[in-house]
Amino acid sequence: MPYSPPANMPRCGVVDLGSNSVRLVVYEGECRNPMAIFNEKAVLRLGRGLSSTGRLNEEGMTQAFTVMHRYYAVARAMGAKPFEVLATAAVRDARNGPDFVAALTQRMPGVKISVLSGLQEAELSAEGVLCGIPTANGILADIGGGSLELVRLNSGTRGASHTLRLGVIRLMERSGNDPIRARAIAELDMQTVPWLSHAVGADLYLVGGAWRALARIHMAQTAYPLQMVHHYTISREEARDLAVLISSAGRRALERLPGMPRRRIDDLPFAAVVLRRLLRLTGVRRVVFSASGLREGWYLQRMPSEVRAHDPLVSAASEMARRLGRDPSLPPALLDWTQPLFSYETPEAQRLRQVACWMSDIGSHDHPEFRAEQAFLRVLRQPGIGLDHYARAYLALVTAMRYEVDVDAEFLRPARLLLDVASANRAEVLGVALRLAYTLSAGTPDLLAGTSLSLQGGQLVLRLQEDSGVFAGESVMRRLDRLAQALGLEAATATAAARAA
Repeated sequence: MPYSPPANMPRCGVVDLGSNSVRLVVYEGECRNPMAIFNEKAVLRLGRGLSSTGRLNEEGMTQAFTVMHRYYAVARAMGAKPFEVLATAAVRDARNGPDFVAALTQRMPGVKISVLSGLQEAELSAEGVLCGIPTANGILADIGGGSLELVRLNSGTRGASHTLRLGVIRLMERSGNDPIRARAIAELDMQTVPWLSHAVGADLYLVGGAWRALARIHMAQTAYPLQMVHHYTISREEARDLAVLISSAGRRALERLPGMPRRRIDDLPFAAVVLRRLLRLTGVRRVVFSASGLREGWYLQRMPSEVRAHDPLVSAASEMARRLGRDPSLPPALLDWTQPLFSYETPEAQRLRQVACWMSDIGSHDHPEFRAEQAFLRVLRQPGIGLDHYARAYLALVTAMRYEVDVDAEFLRPARLLLDVASANRAEVLGVALRLAYTLSAGTPDLLAGTSLSLQGGQLVLRLQEDSGVFAGESVMRRLDRLAQALGLEAATATAAARAA
């Protein structure tokens, strides 16, 4: 009998049926950060030979019927409603595309199969990028097997879009498997998009499996401390050097590259050719890899407007607090309580402090001996798509310090490598302050309300309200001293009269 999810945790499923591969993702819940609970991919290469025959690959179609039958069964068994298939470049361009869709419809009655236009594909890809990077500014490039979708992003809003026949399979076939010819083809096609040159000094956002493979190769080459493609950011120069290396290396050299996926060896030189042309024509300053795209765009468009309006980073943190913490009313009080320590912070720093307060109790149900490490890794590796790598490192370090970690613990190394000294120091101050707050309050806003911090001259003063249930015991004084030392101040306490009822 198919599973029936609870009303407050509905499930939905989407199949991305592309020129190179097909993928099913099942999402759970209605939240600002798409929560994928099932993700399966099969490489079909439906678009192989399309440039010469005008038809979908026969072997790929046969495999597709088998795979789609499985995906249909999985979606029904998991209770995913709606369940929709999004077909992209290969299906929309092939002469036998309509017949293929009709055959799929017969095998999966009641399932919506949408053959997306290039503009619709670009729109969903842009929505997916903005789902995780709401203020994205520059050019989005989503590469698949059959097409390249380009979208102008203007500080969080979607602008002009264009579709080019520069997917990795199609470009390989159009060029006769010659990367040198592919360069000329790519450059000529991109010259039909005049607004590509309007993003000088902005960012280039890359979506698609071929781009993600390039990111993993670069991570392996540089021994990057966080193996997570989403939000991985490199400079224009680093991206150019990577593209030159991949597009010009022979097959044997590519096989020896660390991080090189064997099934991508044939495709990646053509993805690298497209990247080189984009870097040249756009004049962007950085390349940002995004793991969210078409499927996340489809998911987000289904969400209520009030959910779409949430900050994905704050939303991810508050969801963690409700799921793993003890009192979801405490984080706002912690934000106010720590304010005197950070009176000159930027709006972005305040946003991170707010998020840290939300995450500060997520280890409450873990084993005491391992809380710091468990909480650190949970934050660093969480699935929330609104966290860039700096935010992950900063918030993970704050959370570990809140659980009084040894500052030289080996597991902190990724955060230490990703943060500059000033950021790491600020994270440590906030973490130590949160540790003091929890020691005083037992994790309750009522007890925290009987305390406050202030900076007076060269002193950090902890003020305790009489008869509030808190007192300056040994553990409180030890943690107050540590916080004062981190701030370069002397610790002091004061007692305030009880407030009138």
